[in-house]
Amino acid sequence: MKPLRLVILASALLALVLSFSACGGGGTASLDSTDVAVVGPDHITKAQFDDLLKRAQATYKSQGRPFPKAGTTDYQGVKNQAMQYLVQRAEYEQKADSLGVKVDEKKIDSRLKQIKQQYFGGDEKKYKAALKAQGLSETDVRLDIRQRLLSEQILAKVAKGVKVTDADITKYYDSHRQQYATPETRDVRHILVNKKPLADTIYNQLKNGGDFAKLAKKYSKDPGSAAQGGKLTVSKGQTVPEFDKAAFSLKVNEISKPVKTQYGYHIIQALSATKPAKTTPLKDVKESIRQQLTQTKKNEKMRTWVNDVAKEYKSKIKYAPGYAPPASAATTSTG
Repeated sequence: MKPLRLVILASALLALVLSFSACGGGGTASLDSTDVAVVGPDHITKAQFDDLLKRAQATYKSQGRPFPKAGTTDYQGVKNQAMQYLVQRAEYEQKADSLGVKVDEKKIDSRLKQIKQQYFGGDEKKYKAALKAQGLSETDVRLDIRQRLLSEQILAKVAKGVKVTDADITKYYDSHRQQYATPETRDVRHILVNKKPLADTIYNQLKNGGDFAKLAKKYSKDPGSAAQGGKLTVSKGQTVPEFDKAAFSLKVNEISKPVKTQYGYHIIQALSATKPAKTTPLKDVKESIRQQLTQTKKNEKMRTWVNDVAKEYKSKIKYAPGYAPPASAATTSTG
């Protein structure tokens, strides 16, 4: 059930029945007695707001979490998020028209089919059971998918023409070269114990031909390597200093005397020569950097667009008493 929430539902409040009553015209409608807000010509009713809170309550219940009590700061936070979500969805619906963005039923059908297949193996019964557990209807899901598709298409329109040049890629690579570098590595094995007398005893056994793997499995306190006979690959500079120094100074097959670290006492044996450090060449990461930078530029374009829309609608939104979010929250993007 959890994957359905993650994939279908965009906000922390999860589900939304979003059906605005358009008044027509381009101005801001007057608040009706049943409204919690109006956004331009569109009404957001108290029934829609209450429905959203009920779905939030169902989600908290399915997660085994108590829903915030009315009058608490947490409850007010949920209310604020609900209003932000409803208002921003209304704004996007209206802006979609001016951008020529349309979502038809075939696209919704296709996305829903993908979700059912990916998370429920195409099993309709499992899908319906997930809806029931979360207090959702098929209409809720389809409306939310519609909003997701709408947002995706808006992003595509807003970010159209975004390009990343080879010069951009080279600049990024040069300034982040460290993240493409692999330090020296070495295959070693070790035995970790808490007390030095035991470490000395094990060391002497090893020097007299003792089986390292058997002793590691019997005595080592390192859960990550004991079962493998103490074997692990270490990267220079990425273990505690005392271990690092010993591991990279040993000759191949040489066994160290007990090395004290914050974890206890280690007996270390080098199993291979040190593999030299290397840096992944630009040509091997060029396309992944291009994708990363392209997405970053798209996100920046969308962020600017969202902020511009918020400014444009600032004078076009009216709230019923008790439903206006704090000024800081009212200008924050929830999309």
